[in-house]
Amino acid sequence: MPTATPTPRPGGRSARVLADVVAATLAEVSEKPYDQLTVDAVANRSGIHKATLYRRWGGMDGLIAQALTTSAEQPWPIPDTGSVDEDVRLLAHEVYATFTDPELRTTPTALIAAALRSPRGAEALHAFFAARHRQAAEVAVRGVERGELPSGADPVELVRAATAPLYHRLFLTGEPLDEPAATRAAAAALLAARAGLFSPEPQDNSPSPQPR
Repeated sequence: MPTATPTPRPGGRSARVLADVVAATLAEVSEKPYDQLTVDAVANRSGIHKATLYRRWGGMDGLIAQALTTSAEQPWPIPDTGSVDEDVRLLAHEVYATFTDPELRTTPTALIAAALRSPRGAEALHAFFAARHRQAAEVAVRGVERGELPSGADPVELVRAATAPLYHRLFLTGEPLDEPAATRAAAAALLAARAGLFSPEPQDNSPSPQPR
């Protein structure tokens, strides 16, 4: 999930500027709706001159995109319990826990909402989830290696299926999100994987019928 406090990386002043700007952007996004976000406010909060922000990021859309890009680069511990069922369940429950915790949900919810209002932000959001899905897919890769899932099952599709129903409730229908919903999403994704729904379609190599 998008993080509220990105971890600074080595790299001198440039890295410190990036960390300060991203932290300021996340703080602004968490406190204000998209239409009230301004580069001036990010400049004041970060201590970086607004001319620098415009030159490097072009405006608020670029800053939102940068916040997502930086978040995607943060380390994300993936469950490794020895059971693909438990690992996938924990992934779904992490989404549930993040977006229902009063202290954790504000920043990621606001950042996603802002990104959906911004063309550059939407592109960065797509890249963010693609990166997270690739990281989380390791649980399915291990499940295939242990024989818990059919060979050829697409690990990214499994992760996507286990989490998509939760985001659907959060950002589309507004339905309440609870632990049983997270458990069902994980179980349904695992059933689909074991039924071969995430495996490549078999090719029919049988000869075509000849006309009579």
